[in-house]
Amino acid sequence: MKIEYQPIGIIHTPYTDLAGMPIQPIGAEGVEGTVEVFAEYRDGLQDLDGFSHIILLYHLHGSTGYKLHVMPFLDTEQRGLFATRAPKRPNPIGLSVVRLRKVEGCVLSVENVDMLDGTPLLDIKPYIPAFDAQRQVRSGWFAKAIGMGAHKKSDDRFR
Repeated sequence: MKIEYQPIGIIHTPYTDLAGMPIQPIGAEGVEGTVEVFAEYRDGLQDLDGFSHIILLYHLHGSTGYKLHVMPFLDTEQRGLFATRAPKRPNPIGLSVVRLRKVEGCVLSVENVDMLDGTPLLDIKPYIPAFDAQRQVRSGWFAKAIGMGAHKKSDDRFR
């Protein structure tokens, strides 16, 4: 089975190189970007301005190939790929929750961007805390590294 997606827009950020980027939106707090939604999808943006945060799903276009065991940015041990947020994946799909500042026509002004400039946008969903914020969670091996996520930058290990 082959699955194909077409971008619905392009994400613009200040990051032009994979090395040195924040590894999660928490490490990009206050960093501004824009989401350019293609004109044919403009009507789908109706009512989006009522949300403070949105979920962006995108293609990790700077990523090629993958390994099933990786050393993630926040650890010094090899981990199973699916127990990490490493960008090199069989289906290089990224997900970020960003702050929505405003909607002007087909352009969304957002904050807390952690993706490469020119990233193809696959979908937008509203962030709804009652649905998306979970209670009684376990963070696996990440539990000991959570506090480092705001300060850690990407390096060249996933080029």
